[in-house]
Amino acid sequence: MRRSLLVLGILAGVAAAAPAQAQNYPWCAQYSGNMGGAMNCGFTSFDQCMATVRGMGGFCVENNTYQPPAGPRASGSSPRRRHDH
Repeated sequence: MRRSLLVLGILAGVAAAAPAQAQNYPWCAQYSGNMGGAMNCGFTSFDQCMATVRGMGGFCVENNTYQPPAGPRASGSSPRRRHDH
């Protein structure tokens, strides 16, 4: 019993030490209907987002707060953006 409490205490301490971070992905799903208008910005691509909202109602938008990870970028490359009109 004492050992399991010690393990739980250590795990809780490790979890508390790791800072929580917001999701940082380029696409957001805006749900409608029974989801109450919730938004989920956890998608790496437009297609991934659309696959999630199909059948439950909603649409996908670019995350206007998305920050690409820091690091070197290959020259001549640019992020592919898809806009539906």
